Amino acid sequence: MPISAFIFGGRRAKVAPLVYESRDWEHGVFVGATMASETTAAATGAVGVTRRDPMAMLPFCGYNMGDYFGHWLEMGRRIPHPPKIFHVNWFRRGADGKFLWPGYGENARVLKWILERVEGRGKATETPIGYVPTADALTLDGLSISRRTMDALLHVDPADWISELEDTRKFFEQFGARLPRALWKQHEMQAARLGQLVAAK
Repeated sequence: MPISAFIFGGRRAKVAPLVYESRDWEHGVFVGATMASETTAAATGAVGVTRRDPMAMLPFCGYNMGDYFGHWLEMGRRIPHPPKIFHVNWFRRGADGKFLWPGYGENARVLKWILERVEGRGKATETPIGYVPTADALTLDGLSISRRTMDALLHVDPADWISELEDTRKFFEQFGARLPRALWKQHEMQAARLGQLVAAK
């Protein structure tokens, strides 16, 4: 069965938008490799600690994750039209600490946009981290959610992502020479895009 998209997800209160699409396959592997969630009391007893779990495979991968990333990169090179890669975050919170997105069955609205992107139809804005839906790209019929809330859900804050890059740099360093050079390159390019955005403001 042909695969059209991979969807990674993390539990982030602030950094990651509701959904975004990677720029290409190699960048998508970077997105998956840097995936993280903030811990809950139920999971660890500590709340809000960022825990890296690349591609949600850290507990299950029986060999070096640097080599695992390399296999993903090689797979993309062998496929004429590799699947698109997306990241979702159902857990973004507002200034009041409440979830901005209702979640559960309403997540199908985000999946609809993902399918539209696969088909070349979904509207998106290019950001330093990838392609984020435009404010009117998601189908919100029957859902009571304000434009202000949607803007917050889809916002990409350069300061947050620059801090995120520093954290992912430390994470990558533990793999030493086993980490594919392509992922360091993606890290550098994302830093450059963020720097350009900050300089333009």
